Amino acid sequence: MKPSVSRRDRVREMLADLKMPGALEAVDGILAQADSGSVTATEAIEQLLSSQIALRNNRRLVTAMRSSRLPAVKTLAEFDFAFQPSLQREQIESLHELGFVNRAENVILLGPPGVGKTHLAISLAISAAESGRRVYYGTLNDLVSSLEEAKTSGNLVRRLKVLTHPAVLVVDEIGYLPVSRDGAVLFFQLINARHEQASTILTSNKGFEEWGAVLGDEVMAAALIDRLLHHCHIVNIRGNSYRLREHQQLLQRRPEEQRAEAET
Repeated sequence: MKPSVSRRDRVREMLADLKMPGALEAVDGILAQADSGSVTATEAIEQLLSSQIALRNNRRLVTAMRSSRLPAVKTLAEFDFAFQPSLQREQIESLHELGFVNRAENVILLGPPGVGKTHLAISLAISAAESGRRVYYGTLNDLVSSLEEAKTSGNLVRRLKVLTHPAVLVVDEIGYLPVSRDGAVLFFQLINARHEQASTILTSNKGFEEWGAVLGDEVMAAALIDRLLHHCHIVNIRGNSYRLREHQQLLQRRPEEQRAEAET
């Protein structure tokens, strides 16, 4: 006589059949909590599904980090809003719900160096990657250089298609280095191709009135800004530099460390 299969075993079999390895790995511990009465049935189901979602998001992030050229993992949870009181936290949290991606809108983060523009841009890209969207990251100069190389080799159309396809494109560090007029024309072509088709997140330490000097052409800059601002969320960060704060903290620690060494 074939031995009966326990309900727990059937749950494991169903999770395996549904290809839910995250939930399958967590199910024994969650059921133990349910048996002890430390969680309700609803809480147990929520934990089970959360375990699967966490594994799925982690896999998506690993894949995105390989293909998107994101330089680091920076999340919204790690951002220090207390150090940047000029930011409207509600606006930033709302952007991370990714409605702007669904609507193919842009985000522009403006502010002096070191205030967290890149951190927020990357955290938005990571949120998009975790939701299954394709993302890509590059500094303005890196992206322009890749377009110039593609044009020289006769692959410009293909390169523009590659950079137009991601649901989210991060263009970092506009204003740190000047761009040639030819490079500005290529960048305009990219932004024009993405206009109302996909979302672009840009960071800059320059106000819009200075973009003409950065791109080497006032008319080109005006046309570019017009495309970007058509459907756009602007985030102005007016605050101190995180990097300067870390440097100051390091300088403050050194005398204390030296005194401690002298006492020992």
